[in-house]
Amino acid sequence: MKNENQKLLCDFLLENGIENLVGVPDSTLKHFIAQGLKKKKTIIATREEEAIGIGTGMILSNSQTIVYMQNAGFANSISTITSLVQLYRIPVLFVIGWRGYLKNDAPEHELVGKIQPKLLKLINLESRIVTDSNWENNAKWALKKIQNQIPCALIIRRIKIE
Repeated sequence: MKNENQKLLCDFLLENGIENLVGVPDSTLKHFIAQGLKKKKTIIATREEEAIGIGTGMILSNSQTIVYMQNAGFANSISTITSLVQLYRIPVLFVIGWRGYLKNDAPEHELVGKIQPKLLKLINLESRIVTDSNWENNAKWALKKIQNQIPCALIIRRIKIE
């Protein structure tokens, strides 16, 4: 996703009910995160499970929150997602950076990048891949899901760096 569209996505979500962003920084999401920081709406966590816990607390206090992370952190957090978020139907909107999507990404991202779609399906976490042309429709889809108490994820692919 282009830099400007990541900023537009962040602004759109903040203008439509999202109050907070909490997560672990990811270079794939750097412009999304920077926009949240600029608007003083972002909390940086040290681990993804910590971000999920903070985000869950905010949501339970009626403050809609996005939890953002890299897909490797998503993989590390599957137990927390299934045993907390999904079990208790906490309407978390995850924004996940997809490393390993490109063939020339760092080798440590290859396996999780390859299996990420399967992981999302296995745990029944509904998701959409966000692109420069569909970001607004997918943001609306995600907002509707969390309004209906359904956790979901927006996936942002790593783009090729020239």
